[in-house]
Formats: sequence, structure tokens, C-alpha cells
Amino acid sequence: MHNEVILLIPHYNNVIGLKKSLKSIGIAEEIDVLIVDDGSKQNCIVENEVSACFKANGTVFFKYLITNLGIEHALNAGLEFILKNNYKYTARLDCGDLCNELRFKKQYTFLQKNKDISLVGTNVKFYSTQNKFLYALSLPELDEDIRKKMFLNAMFIHPTIMFSNHILKKTGFYPTNYKAAEDFAFFFKVLKYYKVANINEFLVDCELNSNGISKVQRNSQAKNRIKIILENFYFGFYPIYGILRSLLLLILPVWFLLQLKKFLK
Repeated sequence: MHNEVILLIPHYNNVIGLKKSLKSIGIAEEIDVLIVDDGSKQNCIVENEVSACFKANGTVFFKYLITNLGIEHALNAGLEFILKNNYKYTARLDCGDLCNELRFKKQYTFLQKNKDISLVGTNVKFYSTQNKFLYALSLPELDEDIRKKMFLNAMFIHPTIMFSNHILKKTGFYPTNYKAAEDFAFFFKVLKYYKVANINEFLVDCELNSNGISKVQRNSQAKNRIKIILENFYFGFYPIYGILRSLLLLILPVWFLLQLKKFLK
């Protein structure tokens, strides 16, 4: 007998971050964990050491991809395992990110009480890899606001989400043809069929890595976001502004964007 919720963590060459994330999960949480290794060649997982960092009520599972295929493929391999084992909810976290105590219980309770909501995220605080606070991000709570503002930027921070696994029957898995924007594409697929929400609490601390995927591949990400917006386009303020905003991301340097975010917050 397993828990109803499973946490999906993709891993690639970051055991230190993985251990840190597992240690942050509160001991009162009732959750299983699936770690999908995306073909790591260094800092490889030692299963007993990694499992020892997890103190909550649940089991840690490991799945290994032979070669490095990218996060979207690691996530989809994880979802195959999750559906095969009949979990009710999937939560997300990335290596190096931290959960505030009872994050998963709060999201689980929210989804149980709000049966019309199929995916829920939370507010986030961002820190540097040196643990220096950078900025806090509050996201819209209501489905109506999220739908409009999704054209400007993802209205969920991917490592904060929890969703009902029944949605995968209609949405399918993460798209693999939007490199560095697979989460953005997935969220739009969810919005086509289901209502969503954010909890107005800072339940996750995310590590902003200067070598992270959204910076190293941000040109690809911006182009794919434009493609996704166009595929979901209607004539209105938010879609038009969203395209213009993504074009700016192609032009402005990363350091300027980070300073702007800190200033606006």
C-alpha cells in the first residue's frame, strides 16, 4: 500500500542538491518520492545515502535513463511509473529547491476540498546557489486570472505544482518539442480542459542557478514560448503583450532581467 501522493524529482549530476531537497521535506508529510536520473555521468546517486536524507512517511524510488535525454523525457519516464502504480496526485520539485514544512499536506488538502481544481501551485522565494535571498514571487490565485496572465509568463513555478493524475488522460505527458519550455506548454494543455489555482503562501524556496536550463537555453525557451502563445492565440491584450514580452527576452541580457525582477519586487 503506497501513499496517494508521489513527488517527482528529475536528477542530473546534482546529488548535493538532491539531498538538500529531500532533507527539506517535513517528517509529518505522507508522500512517496520518485527520483528519475537523466543519464548522470558524474555525481552519481548512491541510493542508500540519498534515501537516508528523506525522513517523511513514504518510500523513495529510483529510475535511471541510460543516456541524458533532457528534463522533459525524465519527467515523462516518471509519469509512466506513476500512472502504472496508480498514484492519485503528482507533485514536483527540482534538485536544490526546498519545501516549507507541510507544503504537500496543504496542497493535498486544497485539492481534496476543491474538487473542481485539478492543478495547484504556490508562491515562491528565490535564492542564489550561495543561499542569498534574491526576490519573492506572488502568483495569481484564481483560475480566471491565471488563464489571462499565462500569456505573459508561466503562472506556476514548475517545482511548486501538484496535480490530479486523472488529467493526464486528456493532456498527455509533457511535450517534447518545446525545448526549455515544456512546462509552459504543459500548463496550456491543462488549461484547455481543467481549472487551476495557486495557494497564496510561500511554500517553496527555489534555487536560481546561473547555469540553469532557463538561462543556458533562454533563447530557445523564448522562441518556444512565442510558438506556444501563437498556438493558443486570440486577439486580446494578454496574448499580444505576451508575444512582445517574449521578444524582449530574446534581446535583453540575463543580468538585466534579474536586476529588473528584484527591483519590481
